[in-house]
Amino acid sequence: MKIEPSNKRVKPLSRVTSLASLIPPVRATPLKRFSQTLQRSISFRSDSRPDLFTPRPWSRNVPPASTKRRDSKLWSETFDVCVNQMLTSKEIKRQEAIFELSQGEEDLIEDLKLAKKAYHDPMLKLSIMTEQELNQIFGTLDSLIPLHEDLLKRLQEVRKPDGSTEHVGHILVAWLPCLNSYDSYCSNQVAAKALLDHKKQDHRVQDFLQRCLESPFSRKLDLWNFLDIPRSRLVKYPLLLREILRHTPNDHPDQQHLEEAINIIQGIVAEINIKTGESECQYYKERLIYLEEGQKDALIDNSRVVCCHGELKNNRGAKLHVFLFQEVLVITRAITHNEQLCYQLYRQPIPVKDLVLEDLQDGEVRLGGSIRGAFSNNERIKNFFRISFKSGSQSQSHSLQANDSFNKQQWLNCIRQAKETVVCDGEAGTLDSEGHFLISPNRSRVPQGESRLEQMDQSDNESDCSMDTSEVSIDCERMEQINSCENDKPIETNI
Repeated sequence: MKIEPSNKRVKPLSRVTSLASLIPPVRATPLKRFSQTLQRSISFRSDSRPDLFTPRPWSRNVPPASTKRRDSKLWSETFDVCVNQMLTSKEIKRQEAIFELSQGEEDLIEDLKLAKKAYHDPMLKLSIMTEQELNQIFGTLDSLIPLHEDLLKRLQEVRKPDGSTEHVGHILVAWLPCLNSYDSYCSNQVAAKALLDHKKQDHRVQDFLQRCLESPFSRKLDLWNFLDIPRSRLVKYPLLLREILRHTPNDHPDQQHLEEAINIIQGIVAEINIKTGESECQYYKERLIYLEEGQKDALIDNSRVVCCHGELKNNRGAKLHVFLFQEVLVITRAITHNEQLCYQLYRQPIPVKDLVLEDLQDGEVRLGGSIRGAFSNNERIKNFFRISFKSGSQSQSHSLQANDSFNKQQWLNCIRQAKETVVCDGEAGTLDSEGHFLISPNRSRVPQGESRLEQMDQSDNESDCSMDTSEVSIDCERMEQINSCENDKPIETNI
């Protein structure tokens, strides 16, 4: 007999929560780290393109509203669990994890359909954007919906009338290879975000998106949040599957299948991670503008990954956009060229192996310009570091200021790691000879298969195109620590 959904809460199950509570919030920084490609939401910091994001006369001055999350749904709250079943705590948590996987698919499908129905179709019908522009921004989003509908259907088919599910491993092993189709969608995100940001200069686009943001259906999420949900879901699968496996008995038939499924998804994420990194690197290389032929460098041409990039200021207060490629550091100025954000080389590229990095103490740098230096406050002379280079008659020295101490430390860590990789490994880039590791400004090394896809969970309100959240492995370790220390505490959910 099928048990109808109920709001009745079973008392012993209050300890179980969902996975999202264990995923730490992402700290927004101007440093974009493309060594961790898929981790954070792709975007472009507004501070690096002032011309494109200045307030328009038609813009509404609406205070930013907090994003509304869906209410978490628990298996134990959705189905009446008969006390006579005498389920163990481990089995209850297994059912919760399986249910969260299924519920996440349902939410994803709803959001993808909403993105098409509430954004794509009206903008096309009202000629707010051309079909070509919308195809670039939305990419292959349409093709992802049937994939997830297929998984949801399979999971629902094996759910028993009482709401419990016995086996899911074989379903996942058969279905996960379909996610290879995410390759083109994720690789397109940098270009898609750039075009979307550019189109926001059009008052019709800006007005339409603002109206949608203020409508209840959006849950205070903007268009880019919806477009980034598939990538966010993709990097969550290893975490979800590990949680199911963690609560699966060793002698359960699902054990072997779940281990195989985890290996499959890790391989897929790793492959997409590499391709997305290469796509992003190519995107930025194509937008470099050389003032003279001598600025061109084979180290740039041969780069496959941008380790990090972001806005820094020199000691005269000039804004610079700095790129750290695999073997070369490039200092540029962000400019608008042919209605497109580009990066004009400011100085000759500096080989990483010859770069000298110096951490400067606060107050050590004098700001350029007599008046500016005389009346500067303490905040103006903090968070500087210096990079220099000398080769024969050529020499450069740049004192660069980060936005804050956290951002400065990211840059220092990233440059040091790049130098270490080039010097020790002799490899061109942040990937090692096996393609297993990438540079991370926060940690010495990051498992490549769990990096770049996860680096993108950022709000478009920050207009940040990097990608950076905690690694899935770190989340799993945190879950295990929480489980062992506080075995009776909840788990939460979030996309």
